[in-house]
Amino acid sequence: MQTILNISAYKFVPLSDAPALREQLHARATALALRGTILLAEEGINLFLAGTEAAVRGFVAELRQDARLQDLTPKESWSERQPFRKMLVKVKREIIRMNHPTIRPAAGRAPAVPATTVKRWLDQGHDDEGRPVVTLDTRNAFEVDHGSFEGAIDWRIGKFSEFPAALMAHKDELAGKTVVSFCTGGIRCEKAAIYMQEAGIDHVYQLEGGILKYFEETGGAHYRGNCFVFDEREALGHDLTARLP
Repeated sequence: MQTILNISAYKFVPLSDAPALREQLHARATALALRGTILLAEEGINLFLAGTEAAVRGFVAELRQDARLQDLTPKESWSERQPFRKMLVKVKREIIRMNHPTIRPAAGRAPAVPATTVKRWLDQGHDDEGRPVVTLDTRNAFEVDHGSFEGAIDWRIGKFSEFPAALMAHKDELAGKTVVSFCTGGIRCEKAAIYMQEAGIDHVYQLEGGILKYFEETGGAHYRGNCFVFDEREALGHDLTARLP
């Protein structure tokens, strides 16, 4: 019976009090017997948590009492057992490392496209203006090997900080196309889409909510394989249940 609620969420928002927030969140999550990881930085919050439904929903409700996080919208999945070993709350320089401090999603996002629209574009083979659509996987190579969209662009990067150089090496291949960047939950493709816009690529979108939201809303059409997740479940199938190795 799947009684453990797993959530992932992030938000790019200025958090000047990240160190103090770390102590507060660690104490509250520990009191609720939650496990997982919360990353805090001046640029925002990124979290992966698991626990009983009441504990997880209670923790999220408390987070939303902070006006900066009131619209936090976690993605959910269920498991039979706790997939994390401990509860960690860390303060980092970036909640997802790109090494490009001028890329600040809190100052303005790149256009996002809903999962249902991406599915429709892939069904018809072009976007609503007739341009060819390509999906760009912004994840690390070992994650891509678990599964990806059919025909997705995969630059075999070893870590996300390699993405800018990979884009510069392959930028001309994207000319004249609508590019939909995607990742597990949305955080990497959000930064990637902004970087591509600033690099002069005209038609760039990020997949809203990433692969996990795409699975939830479309059942995984046009996606082959599973989605790697950074916990003991290892990978999730199109139905958001674990696919253990």
